[in-house]
Amino acid sequence: MAKLPESTTSVLVRGETWQGAFASEPYEAGWAREAVIFVRLLKREGDPGGAEVSVEISPDGLHWAAEGARMGVPAQVGEVAFAKVAHFGNWLRVSGTLPEGASGQALVTLHLKA
Repeated sequence: MAKLPESTTSVLVRGETWQGAFASEPYEAGWAREAVIFVRLLKREGDPGGAEVSVEISPDGLHWAAEGARMGVPAQVGEVAFAKVAHFGNWLRVSGTLPEGASGQALVTLHLKA
């Protein structure tokens, strides 16, 4: 009998205000083989102007490198952006920079599957 894959959903950011440079909390995900990261804007002030959110990976949760996956900061409240990643080692987070005068509150969820 086939075993169902393990999966989990974790919230990295909930209602945190993003302004200027930002980064989510790191998440230890070394057991998973794939991840989907969703970003939803809950509140917006100013124009994000094409700003992007980048997926970052880390061997230790302290030192970070760009994984390569990027998604645009949602332009409107309620819009969803996502990125799919695999082969990410042990730790994941998202980061980015909003232009001066722009800010927003976000919900970022991490969906992992073994």
